[in-house]
Amino acid sequence: MMFPSLSVIIPVYNEAATLAEILSRVRATRLAQQIIVVDDGSADGSDEILRRLQSSDTPSLTLLRHPRNLGKGAAMRTGLAAVTGELVLVQDADLEYDPADYPALLAPFADPAVEVVYGSRNLQRNARSSFSFYWGGRALSWLTNLLYGAHITDEATGYKIIKTYLLREIGLETDGFEFCPEVTAKLFQRGVTIREVPISYNPRSWAEGKKIRWQDGFVAVWVLVKYRFLIKKPAAIGLKSSHESSV
Repeated sequence: MMFPSLSVIIPVYNEAATLAEILSRVRATRLAQQIIVVDDGSADGSDEILRRLQSSDTPSLTLLRHPRNLGKGAAMRTGLAAVTGELVLVQDADLEYDPADYPALLAPFADPAVEVVYGSRNLQRNARSSFSFYWGGRALSWLTNLLYGAHITDEATGYKIIKTYLLREIGLETDGFEFCPEVTAKLFQRGVTIREVPISYNPRSWAEGKKIRWQDGFVAVWVLVKYRFLIKKPAAIGLKSSHESSV
C-alpha cells in the first residue's frame, strides 16, 4: 500500500537512555522519509548521542536544538518548520509508543479525504499507568467530546498524524504539553474529522522519567475550554464540516 510521504518529529528532552532504541524502531519501519529530532535543551548527553546516530542508518536525522528547555509545543513548532513530507507524525522519544503501529496509523490515509488520525490507547487492551494519569486522560476525552460534540476515545494520545498543510494552517501557539489539547481543539473548531485506530501502549513511571505532571491536566482543561468559548472560531475553508470522529 502506498502512503503519503511521512515526516516524523521527535521532541527530545533528557532521553539519553532511550534514544538509540526509539530511533532504531522508527527507522526499521521504513515508512518515514524524514526524521526530525528536536533536542529541547537536554543536559544528559542526548545531543552527543544524536550526533553519533545522525547518519548511522537511513534516513539521516535532521537535528535541531534549543539552547534551553522550552517544551513539547515549542519543539513541535521548530520541527514543523523543517518538515518536507505530506504527513506529520508526532513520536515521543521514550518507548511508551511503538513505531510498529505506523502501518495501522497510516492505513486510513489511503483515503485522500482523511486529514487526521489519532492512535487510541483505549481501543484495545493496554497496560495502564497510574490511576490518576489513566482516568485524567479519560476525563479529558470526555470533556473534549462534551465541548466539541465529538466522539474520540483518547484526546491525550501521543500518536497524532496530521496532514502537514493542515497542521501549519491551524497555527501552533502553545509551548508545553498543552500542544495536544490545542491541536485537538483547533481541529474540531474547523470541523475536521479525527479518525482513530487502536495502538499499543507501554507506560513508564515517573521514577523512570515520565515528565508530564498532574498540573498539566488542569492546563489541558483550560486550553480546551479557552478555544471553545474564548477564541473566535476560524473559517473552515476547504475543510470538512463534520464534528463526528470515525472510529
